[in-house]
Amino acid sequence: MQDNNKTLGEFIIENQKDFPYSSGELSRIFNSIKLAAKVVSYKVNKAGLVDIIGGVGEKNVQGEDQQKLDVYANEVFIQTLINREIVCGIASEENDDFITVEGSDNSHNNKYVLLMDPLDGSSNIDVNASVGTIFSVYRRITPVGTPVTLEDFLQPGINQVAAGYVIYGTSTMLVYTTGCGVNGFTLNPAIGTFYLSHPKMQVPVDGSIYSVNEGNYIHFPQGVKDYIKYCQMEEEDRPYTSRYIGSLASDIHRNLIKGGVYLYPTSSKAVKGKLRLLYECNPMAFIVEQAGGKASDGVNRILEITPTELHERSAFFCGSINMVNKIEDCMLQAKLSKY
Repeated sequence: MQDNNKTLGEFIIENQKDFPYSSGELSRIFNSIKLAAKVVSYKVNKAGLVDIIGGVGEKNVQGEDQQKLDVYANEVFIQTLINREIVCGIASEENDDFITVEGSDNSHNNKYVLLMDPLDGSSNIDVNASVGTIFSVYRRITPVGTPVTLEDFLQPGINQVAAGYVIYGTSTMLVYTTGCGVNGFTLNPAIGTFYLSHPKMQVPVDGSIYSVNEGNYIHFPQGVKDYIKYCQMEEEDRPYTSRYIGSLASDIHRNLIKGGVYLYPTSSKAVKGKLRLLYECNPMAFIVEQAGGKASDGVNRILEITPTELHERSAFFCGSINMVNKIEDCMLQAKLSKY
């Protein structure tokens, strides 16, 4: 059988050995994710035809305006996971606190927690640009049979057992890793099945794309300003191309395939950064590292940061390894030049 004829379900079953602690949970978790993704994909593709675009007039825990599809996607993923009784806890960017999931017999015997950004880049919906879902899976720390606690969610990214994203664009794609490489699956909407379309994804070690909101340039640290100037210089293989969609999943996906780097630094407007460590940075860092890339906060490896709060933010530089190394060098040189 050719890879492009292999379904997501078949692929997971064949690679179950890569998920050593699982006795079928991985398949069940991904079955829930792909079901919820198909429901959200259907709604995204109907945006403009039904009353699903625009804001709901409320703000999430981040103080950001909630879009109708934010709320819808959040509810779909949470209810799908709860109904299937697969995980013992869920944390979402859209919720103030984590959700404890009990079994139908009031037990707490499931082994995994799931963290997610249910609709990344939702402000793009109104203008028909790509959006996505980002998710991350950890093995619980607290004893099986007891309710989950905050400790189960505040784990460093190196503890992830699976992570992935779904892109709702010209086609709907699900990309994931369990620590044994990265594979991408494209949805055939005619029959509702995900097929392996991008096996063994690898990010080039060098790239020619930098993705950053340059409108915030004046607010960036000097090291980031220096790197952007470096990207724009007419030397060697530069200037690089600037490409920024404003949806993390879409920007990372493009650079993963073509080679490039994504930047969301701290700034004078967001001194701790804007992206969420648990819901965005960790899963994307896990995926990109598994594809041969690198993810950093400018100094530290993202996956080695121990979070202290559920909605912690971080600077984020992620993509082709040589490009991230150059960013770290620019930031170090800028720091040294102060002394």
